[in-house]
Amino acid sequence: MAEILTVDTHSPAETRALGEKIAACLQPGDVVLLEGELGAGKSELARGIARGIGVKETVTSPSFTILNVYESGRCPLYHFDWYRLESAEELYELGMDEYLGGDGVALVEWAERIPEALPETCSRIRLEATGEEDRRIGISGLQPFEKDNNE
Repeated sequence: MAEILTVDTHSPAETRALGEKIAACLQPGDVVLLEGELGAGKSELARGIARGIGVKETVTSPSFTILNVYESGRCPLYHFDWYRLESAEELYELGMDEYLGGDGVALVEWAERIPEALPETCSRIRLEATGEEDRRIGISGLQPFEKDNNE
């Protein structure tokens, strides 16, 4: 696995701004796993990534819908939340596996619930709350981002 770049943010706005920078490195077919406990900032980071891709719609957490699709950006954005899924079969029955590695960027929250449904190559972003608004964000597998931000 690629080296992990760690970034600290100190507000939701900073977390969203980091998401915008990450979006610049993303291409159609990329799958990004957003990992962290409830309230860690996954949705804020997703909003920033969406804004960086050019999504015009309001980005909401897909907790109850399992998948939100945004098509107004430079490529489609597929935002998954697998928390309520019980098995890979459930994912396949819903046809959602077709969005992973397809024509857009896929953000997957709670991917650890169904790891067998993931493509071989994924980027990982781990978010950890270190204070009320402070977050420590570990990024791995986004080579252009890591290279540009480690200089």
